[in-house]
This record gives sequence, C-alpha cells and structure tokens, in this order.
Amino acid sequence: MNSCLPILVLTWLPSLAGLTGAAAVRVHPAPAGEPLSGDFTVQVDGAPLPVYVAKVAPAEPERRWQAMDDKARSADYFETASFASFDMAEPASVLVAAPEPIRSARVLPSSLKLTPVIQDGGLRLTLTEPKPVTIEINGTWRKALHLFANPPETDASRPDDPGVVYFGPGIHEITHLTLTNNQTVYVAGGAVVRGVIGPDEPFHISGYSGLRNYTPTFELRGTNITFRGRGIVDGSRSPTHARNLLLVRGRDIRIEGVTLRDSSVWTIPIRQSDRVHVQNVKLIGYRANADGIDICNSRDVTVEDCFIRTLDDLIVVKTDAGQGAARRILARRCVLWNEVAHALSVGAELREDVEDVRFTDCDVIHDFGREWTLRVYHSDSARIRNLVFDNLRIEESPRLISLWIGRAIWSRDAERGHIEDVTFRDIRATADPLRIALQGFDAEHRIQNVRFENVVVNDRPLTDADVNRNAFVDGLRIEP
Repeated sequence: MNSCLPILVLTWLPSLAGLTGAAAVRVHPAPAGEPLSGDFTVQVDGAPLPVYVAKVAPAEPERRWQAMDDKARSADYFETASFASFDMAEPASVLVAAPEPIRSARVLPSSLKLTPVIQDGGLRLTLTEPKPVTIEINGTWRKALHLFANPPETDASRPDDPGVVYFGPGIHEITHLTLTNNQTVYVAGGAVVRGVIGPDEPFHISGYSGLRNYTPTFELRGTNITFRGRGIVDGSRSPTHARNLLLVRGRDIRIEGVTLRDSSVWTIPIRQSDRVHVQNVKLIGYRANADGIDICNSRDVTVEDCFIRTLDDLIVVKTDAGQGAARRILARRCVLWNEVAHALSVGAELREDVEDVRFTDCDVIHDFGREWTLRVYHSDSARIRNLVFDNLRIEESPRLISLWIGRAIWSRDAERGHIEDVTFRDIRATADPLRIALQGFDAEHRIQNVRFENVVVNDRPLTDADVNRNAFVDGLRIEP
C-alpha cells in the first residue's frame, strides 16, 4: 500500500498490441486477476476488447429503494452490468456477441441514431465518433453493455515525467494519496487502482455508525493538478460510506478519461474550488449516497462528455454554510442513467447563494428514480437564480421537473430561501406519468420568473395545464 507519496512509478509497459488500423483504434489489455464479464464478448476493428464487470442497482424498485434506505447493508443489493473502453481516432466497427443469440438490440442514447446490424446471433455497430453508448439486447435493459469510446490520447504521461504519479498496467492497492501543486496522477489503460482501508486508519465496521471516515482514496488539494488516463479507479474494497474515490479542493484542476467504479459514498465531490474541468469521465456506482459529481461551493466548474450511472444524485450543485457561493457551473454533453434520486439538480443543501448554472446538451437514457429528473430542491435559506436547463433529451421520466422551497430532513437554516429566473428550453422528454411541480414556500419565499420554451413532452408541446404550482409562484411563462 502507498499513501501520500510525492512521486510514484508503478510498472509501465507500452501497449503496442492494442494499436490497429494505423493507430485508428487503441485497446488496452485487462490486468491479470481482474474479473471479466461473461455476458458479452466484444471486438473493435477486429481486436478483442476486455469487458469488465460493474455492480449496479437492482432492477426491482423495492430492492433499489432498499439499497438507498438500508445504508448499513446497501452493498448487499445489486446486480451487474458490463463495460468496455477503447480509444478511436476515426470510425470504428464494433462486433458484440453474447452467450444467447442476439435477436434484437437497442443502442442509447437514441439521439445518436445508431442502428445496429443483427446477423448470425451477433451485433455489429459502426461508431463514427467517440461517445459513450449503451447496448441493450433482447428486449431488456438488465445486464446492459456500456461501451466507452474515447478520443485518442495525444499527450499521455510517462512514468519518468516530473511530478507524475504513474499507475501502469496491472492491479494496485492504495489507502490514501494526496496530490499537491503542479502534480499529475496518470492511470494508464490496463491499470486498476483499488482504494482500500489501511490497518492504521481510524475506521470501524462494527456498525453503520462507524461508517463515517470519508478519507478519500485520492485527494486533489492545491493548484494546477491533473488526474487522467484510461484506467479504472475502484472503490469496491472499501465498506459503504468509507471514502470518496476522488476529492477535489483546489484551483485549476483537470480530471479526464478515467473510469471510476463502485465508490462507497460520493464519487467526485468538488469542494470550495475554482476552475475545475471534468471531461470524458465514466462513473458507475450502486451503493447508498454514492452520488456522481457533487459541485459544492465552487466556481467556474465544467463537466462535459461524461457517462454517469450511480444510485444517488448524478450531477448536483450544493452549498454548505460559510464556504462561499456556487457560480458559473456548466454540465454539457453528458449521458446519464438515473436509478433513485436526481439526474440534474441543485440542492438539497443550499445555504450559500447559487447563480449561473447551466445543464445543456445531455441525454437521460433511463430514469427509474423516486425523486425528479430535473430539480431545484431548496430546503435552506440561499438565493438560487439564473439557472438554465436546455437542449436536453430525456428518454423516460416518472417525475420530470420540480422547483421546490420548503422544510426537509436536510434543512439546517431557520429561514427559507428563494428561486428565481429559471429557464427550461428545447427539451424533449418521454414522461409517464407527466409530472411538473412548482412549489414556493410562502409570500416572502417565492419561485419567480420561470420560463418553459419549446418543451415537448410525449410528442406534444407543454401546456399551462401540465404545470402544477401553488400560490407562491410568480411570472410563469410557457412558449409557444
């Protein structure tokens, strides 16, 4: 085990075998000892592609709710999905086979308009650009295959680069590693880095009350820090609620390319930070409170081109008291699979102001949640304003949109807050049932100036009758 090392070099081997088609496609072999999926075999441009296993939320709603509510035993509720990753520089041909013949297939997001060819019990698909796609076969989304096509790496780190903590192909275990100013962590393709609890850590697993250590596996604390690569960071060896996989607290931070699997609590909290860029990161989790990306009291944060499938909130903005406002947050071109809570949201903890947040050009390919797909959930005293949800494609939603001010289990402030200037624009959604709810708190704590522009639900334009609201909502506009 390694902790708090300034420079760490762990086995680097060039992966020449994975280069095909004049470097058009790059495949990284799986490390020895890493279990692989028995549900699919995949080739890309004729090269075998390792298919990994990830635990995901159960399909049955009752067991999915238990995974969230029975926190001490949350890890007991799961089934599995598969994922595979490769780099592509030009269109690539993917061949998929399964133990049973493939008779039909669905490729998500639907907005990509990818049509598979089913032939001789297998599936062939041409990918024209690097995007995350999900393949579901034979009429079921269970045991789905997540296929992560990455852009090529043009400036991959090497183990002898100064300031680089390098994890080469193979399996590694670490307890806690802090990155400081001007450092880089590079997780190479074919590497799996497992976060574990060290024997000297003050952590107890005798009961749920002990599962509150929250020491992150990786901590990015400082200025000009990069965390990147094509490998996997895995939290499955840590008990539930033990630690974040990747904690950010700094300035000028870049996170790119890696896959984060099975965090035991929030996967990537970004706290009190400035100028953070998260790009092409893939997150899969299934345990209670294993949010995707939590942007807390931070400014100038961009999350783009990511895939997120976790049990709890996917991308969420929060503000704790005394830690500064959240401003200029952008999430775009992400693909989201929502299991229990919210897909794109602000709240619940909102004790400092939030302004200038935009969720744009994203696909929600599934939403099985008991909360809301798009939400502002305001249970404290801050002023929330200038929010935009636009150019969103939502393939299913049981609860589409909620703006809410009230008291909840999360409330810490005596006063309620305000929500104002919220726009929902150019949204196409399938919602069964259609639920849109706007609820202010009282005459002094209202929701003001909400606009719905070109929102189409179930193949028809949204109407005034579709929007439920109480007496504390002002300035509602629906166009056309």
